[in-house]
Parts: sequence; structure tokens; C-alpha cells
Amino acid sequence: MIDFQLTEEQMALRDRARKFALQEVLPISKKYDRSGEFPREVFEKAFKAGLMNLGIPKEYGGAEYGAIETVIVVEEMAAACAGITTSMYANDLGARPIVLMGTDSQKRRFLTSLTEQLRFISFATSEPSMGSDVAGIQTTCKLEGDQYILNGHKFFITNGDFADFIFIFARLKGTKRHEGLCAFVVPRETEGFSTGTPMIKLGHRASDTAVIMLNNARVPAENRIAEEGDGFLLAMLTFMYTRPAIGAMATGLARSAMEYAINYAKQREAFDQKVSSFQAIQHMIADMYARIEAMRLLTWKAAWLLDHGQNVDANLASSCAKLVGSEDAMRIVTDALQVYGGRGYLEQYNVAKLFRDAKLFQIYEGTSQVQRNIISRYLFKDYQPVISGF
Repeated sequence: MIDFQLTEEQMALRDRARKFALQEVLPISKKYDRSGEFPREVFEKAFKAGLMNLGIPKEYGGAEYGAIETVIVVEEMAAACAGITTSMYANDLGARPIVLMGTDSQKRRFLTSLTEQLRFISFATSEPSMGSDVAGIQTTCKLEGDQYILNGHKFFITNGDFADFIFIFARLKGTKRHEGLCAFVVPRETEGFSTGTPMIKLGHRASDTAVIMLNNARVPAENRIAEEGDGFLLAMLTFMYTRPAIGAMATGLARSAMEYAINYAKQREAFDQKVSSFQAIQHMIADMYARIEAMRLLTWKAAWLLDHGQNVDANLASSCAKLVGSEDAMRIVTDALQVYGGRGYLEQYNVAKLFRDAKLFQIYEGTSQVQRNIISRYLFKDYQPVISGF
């Protein structure tokens, strides 16, 4: 049986997240978008409100929310500010590999540290010469005694300038592509760890993005998560769990773009009538609503499959949710800006910020092209057609 009704607890969580987003995130979003500062104040409030570290199990101090609850919260936050939301939920991305493959001892050390007080953990796969191609990681690791020596650079790392821990992927020297990839929790104070000049971005400016440099950084062997060579599998499993949240962020941003467009169309007059009376505008906004409904349903489906342990189907659904969410969010905010006409091109209107923020969804955690690769690989290898022949 299919049931799209949220439980009372899920609706209460949504309402709590929505209230927080409207009262604490939206009023400061423009300020931090302009300054590029790290909005620690709002993260402190979100942490105290129980709206961070959503997926960490209760035994380690977390809320142990499922994927459905996570996407519900993320949509509400992203409707207020996508940049702040990216940094706020980077902890879920950084902690997920530990939840998936960490030992109980590792979980108690690292996850409990994140829930006892506000701390940040970054997730670092991307490098100057690679992004979506995780198998192409060039950062190296070498075991010496009871420590690994890490060398390399990481690029585009969310919260990298402020993270207390960084989840680093590196490859054993002498290995190629998928083989030999390892994963480590690297504390910030590790000797040989440093960050570069902060990046200035088109959008998501309230989210810190860093370059991380590892120069003979010595990491205890006990900080390796999973077995040697399991790094690629761990990264893919992590993305399977976190990509629906990108679809949810895109949904939240698109919903705001639609609502801004509706409000503006009701106020703006042209040719002696409200812009909202023009059928061309009505149809544009109707399309926005229909696409947002589809985005949300795909995101919920992927999250539901994850919560019910159907990982094979969830992997495909997660890619569909991210692809459709990312692509449609860009289209919706572009149409919303068009409703505004020339005013939409002015930074004083919120839709201009949404336009800048939306583009990143098509890029991070696997580009839209990578999602299409995943989906098409399934279609040509495992998909069972109902009708075949010519």
C-alpha cells in the first residue's frame, strides 16, 4: 500500500524546522550572502534546537532521524537559504561514512564528539584535478608503523576552514582507480594539515568552501574507517544516502522561487492589469508547482527506500531525485526571474540570490551528467523491459 501522509511526529518536525527557517535563517540570509562570513550564530541555534546531526544514532547522542525526516527538514531550511543549509547539513555528509562502516569505538569517539557540543566534520573527496570522478583521487596514504602518512590536496571542501574533523579519502601508493582507496577521520590539529585561501563563489556564499593541504600528515591507523581498499564503496554508499537531501534542498529553493514569483505577479501591473492575469505567467507558475511536486515525490521515494533498507533501488532513486531536483530547480528559478523581468536581475530582489544558489545543485555531490551515467548504466545493463524487439 502506498501512503503519502506524514506522521504526526514528521509534521511536527516539519513545522519546527519551518519556524526555525523563517525566524532564524531567512532574516540573516542576505547579510551572510553579501559578507561571505561563516554564520556560526545560526548553527549554534540549530544545534541547540536539535536540527543538526540528524542521522546520528541515539546511542551516540543523535536524533537518529531517518532519510524521510532529513529531507523534510532540509527542504524547509533551503527554502530560507541554500548556502546556510549546505553548511548546516555538511555534518550529515561527513558523519554518514562513520555511521555506515565505523566501529563502535570509532562511533563513540567521533559521532559523540559531534553531538556533545557544536562541532563540524567535513567530507573531502574532490581535488584540484578531479570532482565527480572519485576513483581518480590522487591524494596518497602510506602505512608506517601505527600511522598513515597522507599527502595531497582537497578542493571545494564545505566547512573546511572551520571543521574540527575532516573525512579524507586517499589511495595507497602504487594503486590505481577503484583499488586501494582508503578513508580516514583527520582531526584539524593534525600536524601537516592546513587550509588555503577561502574561495569566493557565485552562490552559496554563506557556506564556507576550502582548499585542504596535507603535507606528510600523520593520522593514527585507528582513524581509518573500513578496510583498506573499501574507500570507493564507502564514498558511493555515502552519496546514496545524501543525494536525496540535495533533491530536497533544490525543492526548497524552487518552492521559494515560485512563491516569490506568485507574490510579485500579484503586485506588478503591466498594460493596465496585474501580471498574474496573463495566461503566459499563469502557465509558467503552474509548471513550477507541478515540477516541485514531482521533485518532492522523487526525493521522498528515494528517502523511503533508504529507510526500508532497499539499497539497490535506493541508489537509482537517489540519482533520479538529485538529477530531477537539480535540473528543475534551475529551470524554475530561471522562470521565476523571468516573471520579475528586469527587476529579477537586481540583487535587491531575493530571486537573484536564488538564481545564483541554484546552479550548484547541478554540480556538487556528483554532477547532473554523472547522475545520468548512473541511470543509463542501469537502463542498459539491469533494466527489464516489458516490451522488447523492434
